[in-house]
Amino acid sequence: MAELQDQDPARWDDVRVFLAAYRDGSLGVAAGHLGLDVSTVSRRLAAFETAIGARLFDRTRQGLLRLDAADIVLPAAEAMEAAHARMTRDASALDAGAEGVVRLSIPPGLVDLFVVPSLPTLRARYPRITLEIDASVRVVDLTRHAADIALRSIRPTGADLVVTKLNSAPWVAVGSRALVEQVGVLDSWHEVPWIAWDRDLASLPAARWLAQHVPDADVALRTSHFASHISGAAVGLGAALVPTPYIHKAELVPFRYAEPLESSAADWPEDDLWLVSHRALREVPRVAAVWAFLKDLSRTIA
Repeated sequence: MAELQDQDPARWDDVRVFLAAYRDGSLGVAAGHLGLDVSTVSRRLAAFETAIGARLFDRTRQGLLRLDAADIVLPAAEAMEAAHARMTRDASALDAGAEGVVRLSIPPGLVDLFVVPSLPTLRARYPRITLEIDASVRVVDLTRHAADIALRSIRPTGADLVVTKLNSAPWVAVGSRALVEQVGVLDSWHEVPWIAWDRDLASLPAARWLAQHVPDADVALRTSHFASHISGAAVGLGAALVPTPYIHKAELVPFRYAEPLESSAADWPEDDLWLVSHRALREVPRVAAVWAFLKDLSRTIA
């Protein structure tokens, strides 16, 4: 790729055309979204390729085929888009520019019970945003752009990250209403069967609490799938330790316990919820739109 200083500088209008072409994969579709004719879009895209000294697309009968150089240029182009949005930011500008793929990394429980049920609201406002969700407990590297936005229970560190704390919630022992009423007031945590985390997640605070305070527990189910903890508890399989926002969502009931158990209950873990993005992406319109959506959604996860 030729050095930029040896080329004519890339203009914002041409960068905007490149972004539309990259996202739409077609000169015609990009032209329609930009309100331009196809020949103008083709001419500006060629000017952008000349300015950066690299061919970005193969023109085929099926549309535009992205080349590796296009993927390399995309983050810098989106950074220019974000800078332009900051200069002209208002609600309509954000809405108009919010398009493309946003990759999310979110723990499974949040995805199943909170995020996915709320997506019609996001879709109605931003129909040109496509979400890709990695619903797992593994921590992805945002500095390597493995995701655009993450929700995490542990605060990440890094100068390149933008981090916002959304809320905090304690974990509590819960079960189905029938099971809670059947056992009454617990004198020992061993009086009920438990739904436990599998061995690959033995380091989770909730798993460590169970290992410490209910050794040799009667384990009815051992799984690393959080939704199975919720559904198992809901059908009366046993007790589960879950964060408080899930209690009413899943129609669960906290167990009642006698005074000797108060000290161990005081040791229940507490989760913080952090919203995280890479600093270079945070103001990109599509990322900013999903960031605002998740921030609003967090008010229902308290």
